[in-house]
Amino acid sequence: MAPRVSVTVGEWITLTADRYPDRPCFVYPDGSSHTFAAINARINRLADALRQHGIGRGDRVAVMALDSHRYAETVLAALKVGAVYMPFNWRLSGIEVHNLVRRGAPLALFHSHRYAPLVDGSDVRLLVDYDGADGEGKRYEDLLSTGSETEQVAQIPDDELFGLAFTSGTTGMPKGVLQSRRMIKQMVLSGLAEFQSRSEDVRYCASPMFHVTGIDMILMGVARGFTSLVTPQFDPDATASFLLRDQLSACFLVPTMISMLLQRPELREGRYERLELIMYGASPMSAALLRRAMDTFRCDFMNLFGAGTEAGLQTLLTMEDHRRAAAGEDRLLGSIGRPATCVALRLTDEEMREVEQGEIGEITTRSDMVMDGYLDMPEQTERSLRDGWFRAGDLAYRDADGYLYLAGRKNDMIIRGGENIYPIEIESVLAEHPAVALVSVVGAPDDHWGEVVRAWIVLRAGTSVTAEELSGLCRSRLAAFKVPAEFRFAEQLPTNASGKILKTELRRLP
Repeated sequence: MAPRVSVTVGEWITLTADRYPDRPCFVYPDGSSHTFAAINARINRLADALRQHGIGRGDRVAVMALDSHRYAETVLAALKVGAVYMPFNWRLSGIEVHNLVRRGAPLALFHSHRYAPLVDGSDVRLLVDYDGADGEGKRYEDLLSTGSETEQVAQIPDDELFGLAFTSGTTGMPKGVLQSRRMIKQMVLSGLAEFQSRSEDVRYCASPMFHVTGIDMILMGVARGFTSLVTPQFDPDATASFLLRDQLSACFLVPTMISMLLQRPELREGRYERLELIMYGASPMSAALLRRAMDTFRCDFMNLFGAGTEAGLQTLLTMEDHRRAAAGEDRLLGSIGRPATCVALRLTDEEMREVEQGEIGEITTRSDMVMDGYLDMPEQTERSLRDGWFRAGDLAYRDADGYLYLAGRKNDMIIRGGENIYPIEIESVLAEHPAVALVSVVGAPDDHWGEVVRAWIVLRAGTSVTAEELSGLCRSRLAAFKVPAEFRFAEQLPTNASGKILKTELRRLP
């Protein structure tokens, strides 16, 4: 019997372009758009151009760029020829870029023109500038003009690689995460089911495409046939404009972005009749901020939690859970929900033994969304993957109904005089104060205690509060040893490109 060949991820755009040729695939803040048929034709031309340069099955194609339809086209063309997508965080330095090029050995590197100085001189076969013709690279549109629109998709098994994504490296050398086609396929199909997407949707994901969440949600639109809003970076003005004009049916935002939007007075006046769902994740959101968002947008909410790059979606606080919370079950607003569909989840100790209900353990999952391992790092792979179970260092406890509550990350835990302190508990209390827009709690070195608690605060516009007031709030709700010894006020907190607060940078500050 001949081996069975499933529909590949690379065929999704072809199939959707056949079903909905004239439907917008991507729309942009200036009002322009590309249909599925037009995008598929451009992808075919790029795929053919890649083949002409000898780039195909198993070869690596790197991208260092802001989000655009060209970025998405590059990923989809790589899928069609069987190549491996290799995203670069656009906040990397030139030295970091060249180190990753050396380690990942891509044959092609696509980039925004603004990053030309960082990538010029890279040892690649094909260097392509999305925006201009300067430097050593070919201009993207010139490259497309050399390709044919003839449909041709490589039949690649699901166990081969889709992506090689490098972690941020905040705790050491960046790890190259080996992501199979099975992994990305399961992430997309799970998302389509869990997020209740429809082909008539217009959705926006504020996570950048170099992050697995960003490209995953683009692929959901490609597979399902809904329209995706694409912006170069998260832009509060553009996002607010689309929301106020009632042009979005769903969006994904991280808590810091939601906080930024809620500080805009005009958004409190919107009707949002088309908006059905706001998904949030990437970092914890305080119950106070979540309540303000629910009161403002009056739509369904969903909390997505997972070690995305390495293990995809792990838990969900569903729309129904949020409705229960709004009806009086407030405790659920502090939960990350229960295991996502087709995800096996345990809370374990250091020896991989499952902890009791109510005890804090490490979130450990097994699913088709788990990575294959780390590039050339067998010891790190063995530490993170045990018998197919993945551990990322996220700590949580489970209640009697099976809902999980984050207790922070192993690396974020503060140890004061031998007492373990989990920052998220303190952050949740401080976020309840009406003057607090953002809060992040970290450990600070102390000669006596080893570490003490330091809280960083960003205030809402037009408000004020003293450290004494915030300390009093904490003392009324927390044990004395958990009360911050220091309060630092700032206009903004350092974040990564996904909008997640960088505690590592806060910890470095004196």
